[in-house]
Amino acid sequence: MEVLTQNAKKVDTQLLMLTHLSQLTTYVTGFGGFVIPLIIWLTKKDEIADMNEHGKSIINFQITMLLSALLSIPLIFAFGLGILTLIFIGVLSFVLPIVNAVRASKGESPSLFCTIEFIK
Repeated sequence: MEVLTQNAKKVDTQLLMLTHLSQLTTYVTGFGGFVIPLIIWLTKKDEIADMNEHGKSIINFQITMLLSALLSIPLIFAFGLGILTLIFIGVLSFVLPIVNAVRASKGESPSLFCTIEFIK
């Protein structure tokens, strides 16, 4: 018989996976990739196991990608380097949420590749 304490959290890898995949709504709405995971993280971080870790990594990743995109705009005038950086950011912003969704579905920690840790 398993006894659950007051601090026991529910394991929900599907919600973790959907939280990572919700970042892809940026390509549809422009801002949903930040807002939707933020809302899910803030409402479920005390109920779902590992939601706090995954939510923080998603928000840190989104802030890092936004700042990188903003910093690469002036680099467009420096030999077109900003265009290459924007392409890299676009590919990374599409691939990493999918990779982290797969990792979340397996119960693994998210990958923090190219992410500045703003929220600890």
